[in-house]
Amino acid sequence: MASDLESYIAQAKVIDTHEHMRFEDQWVDEGSPDVLADLFRNYVTADLVSAGASPEAVQRVVEPEGDDDVEGRWAGIEATWRLIETTGYGRAVATMADKVYGIEEITVDALRGAQAKLDVFRQPGGRLHLLRDLAGLDHIQTDNGMRTVRPDASGPGFFFYDISWLGFTYRGVDWELLERETDVAVKDLASLRRAFETVFERHGPHAIAVKTQHAYLRTLKWEKRADADAERALQAMLKSIDEPDVATRLCLGDWCLARGAELAAEYRLPLKIHTGTYAGNNTMFTDRIRAGHLCPLLQACPDTRFVLMHIAYPYSEELVAMAKHFPNVWADMCWAWSINPRASEQFVRSFLHAAPANKLFAFGGDVGWPTSAYAYALQMRQSLTRTLERIVEEGDLTETQAIAFARRVLHDNQVKCFDLEKTRALNIAVAAESSP
Repeated sequence: MASDLESYIAQAKVIDTHEHMRFEDQWVDEGSPDVLADLFRNYVTADLVSAGASPEAVQRVVEPEGDDDVEGRWAGIEATWRLIETTGYGRAVATMADKVYGIEEITVDALRGAQAKLDVFRQPGGRLHLLRDLAGLDHIQTDNGMRTVRPDASGPGFFFYDISWLGFTYRGVDWELLERETDVAVKDLASLRRAFETVFERHGPHAIAVKTQHAYLRTLKWEKRADADAERALQAMLKSIDEPDVATRLCLGDWCLARGAELAAEYRLPLKIHTGTYAGNNTMFTDRIRAGHLCPLLQACPDTRFVLMHIAYPYSEELVAMAKHFPNVWADMCWAWSINPRASEQFVRSFLHAAPANKLFAFGGDVGWPTSAYAYALQMRQSLTRTLERIVEEGDLTETQAIAFARRVLHDNQVKCFDLEKTRALNIAVAAESSP
């Protein structure tokens, strides 16, 4: 018989603070063509490659492009799958196979037999049904890589979007696109400020947060930059035919990140920053990814609510210390339960004993397809239950206290950090006005 704690976590409405969820038409028109592709069209591909599968075999599984030889595609990765099925990514695939498709053991016959279920899900409304009704999510927050944010007609009260700040922080900006978005031609630092302000004026009210994952491209180390230095860097960026040097990009990127943080505070939008490990293979520089590199930015922008993501794995204790020390820092466990479930369980234990209980968010899938997000949510519920039950058994919490903690990290903390009800009401109203 399930404990009260297990029953609560299994049934609780969960706020999902981070996805890269594809739009409704993309799910219907471009989603996984078969169950084999859908099971592996997520982060598990990186573990397969790390374990020795050829990138070509993995690509054939997830992007078959009309290749209906399910048996041959599965044979290309089956042996490697056995090596990684116990990882967090592997366990998420097994959970999806079981709970979404009713597959206890992945076989060619089981994959073909489950195809009808995927075909039903890949209908209009299927994405919302998977996430809201089956995964039990209150809403999801998505980074789709765009600065422009508008209500999502397929679920304006459920699908919320971040303003992407990534291009400004290092990658480089398509200046013509920015001008089309803002009607501001960037010629100098003053016009760049106006463009920033216009982005927030037009899209801040509909957005749920601001997001950047520049740790994939540069160090998280941040320095305060003088306007004169940023102006010189901007002119070099605007005039350069070749790739600007690292120092130039870092200078302008640091200045732009600070301006984005200030505008985020003005519009009451948390600023989400990727910390910790990378997705994929063969690109990570571990000296870039420590959350502690951001401490000067946290001090420079005390009114900005910073959401530091992915438990900064493998530098997780550093993030616990930051959430304990800085009033303007929240720690987000998005993606972490799948990166390393045991490290995530330890993170909860450490956070519980070191940092305020209102500073932690428990879930975000960080994936692009609804079936994967559903499985990642189930994985989180199972791992969080196991973690808190052990804490109760050890006497550090009563079951009542553990349920209260779960309620905070699954839902209530997010409600207090994000301006949810205002954003939800506005997006629903705008969507209703726009409907035929």
